Amino acid sequence: MGTVEERLGEMREAFRSGKTKCEKWRRSQLMALLALVREEEEGIFSALNRDLGKHRAEAFRDEVGVLIKSINFALSSLKQWMAPKSVKVPLVSFPSSATVVPEPLGVVLLFSSWNFPIGLALEPIIGAFSAGNVVALKPSELAPSSAEFLAEAIPRYLDGAAVKVFLGGPSVGSQLLEQRWDKILFTGSPRVGRVVMAAAAEHLTPVILELGGKCPAIVDSIGSSEQKVAAKRLVAGKWGPCCGQACVGIDYILVERQFASTLIDMLRRTVKSLYGDSRNLSRIVNRQHFMRLEGLLKDPSVSASVENRTDDLAGSPLDSEIMTEEVFGPLLPIITLEKIGDSIAFVRDRPKPLAIYVFSNDEALKKRVVAETSSGSVTFNDTMIQFAVDTLPFGGVGGSGFGRYHGKFSFDAFSHEKAVMRRQFLLDFPSGTLHGTRPSSGSSGTSSTSTTSAFCSS
Repeated sequence: MGTVEERLGEMREAFRSGKTKCEKWRRSQLMALLALVREEEEGIFSALNRDLGKHRAEAFRDEVGVLIKSINFALSSLKQWMAPKSVKVPLVSFPSSATVVPEPLGVVLLFSSWNFPIGLALEPIIGAFSAGNVVALKPSELAPSSAEFLAEAIPRYLDGAAVKVFLGGPSVGSQLLEQRWDKILFTGSPRVGRVVMAAAAEHLTPVILELGGKCPAIVDSIGSSEQKVAAKRLVAGKWGPCCGQACVGIDYILVERQFASTLIDMLRRTVKSLYGDSRNLSRIVNRQHFMRLEGLLKDPSVSASVENRTDDLAGSPLDSEIMTEEVFGPLLPIITLEKIGDSIAFVRDRPKPLAIYVFSNDEALKKRVVAETSSGSVTFNDTMIQFAVDTLPFGGVGGSGFGRYHGKFSFDAFSHEKAVMRRQFLLDFPSGTLHGTRPSSGSSGTSSTSTTSAFCSS
């Protein structure tokens, strides 16, 4: 296996060879990644079931199927993403041309999380490979079967010099953070995110942090037929993805007091209808997290609130831990308001969430949510679907993280957009024009489309 330094040296050598800059290499790695996901589907299902109790249908919906879609989108778009983009230049620089050329950053480090241990490990690799980088992957030790699967399968399918999997716990993560990287992407908790960011600062390494947060669902009064649809989508957005252990899942609901009891009854019936058989639900990842969730319910103020409302979905005091920390589990606080318009101030007065979900037919309310709140995304009349749209960026803002990826945004996240300016010798201006500068003796009239690396023979 070698030490961290030795394996990192191999990766740097692979990048310096120039092969990753070729479209042929990038495409071959994406095709190999697609083959891994398709051919090792049973192994993926087995690993996810052992780690999280995920049913095959859930595993395909949230991880395997999303990856297949994302890889195919990257393959169909790769040539367009890699192409230099011509930009306008001022007349005073005539004759000249300018382009923006995307180039790979180099050696990137990816920390994936345990709740979607296959999807959130491989999704960033799609963007990193598309952009021509080499990758170090640190899977979460809290999903050991998935981590072992990745460590065993990745070398069989992908370029072993260009992607390496590092298994282990926090000590391995610390060793990796001591090294110099060209970019780091971390998915996980704000506490560990701060550690990653502090370590990255030592080398001025740019980071992408995907941290989650408390994502609200604002539920307005709607028609009876629409209420049933809304209830299904709310339940699916809370309990469907990994039993509530999802950063973009619903963390709490805001609803008008007069509609609260109706909503709670509908949610209870829908949960029983969709998830009455607990064998179709993922399980809490480990005992520590189970005890944490149990502790949220044992908070005296929360217990009293639940008992007074005689409903296990009832809300809780705003200063309780369940309303100040991300729930990340199958517990759903419901907060009642006098009027739904008060939800704007409620959300705005708290840390910026990764997602806001709004169920309403009121166009004025929708416009207010977009204009007056800040979040990673806003979705109207559904939940979670924005995550699977390759043409939308995925990422947080403020306390929910920063940086974005998915689709072309993944390519951009792992690329440097280099400004390239070209002038010719056909015309010159008097000394002092253009701030006293003259064209460099190295300037040429080379076509703006000739950007293939000298290393690349394809």
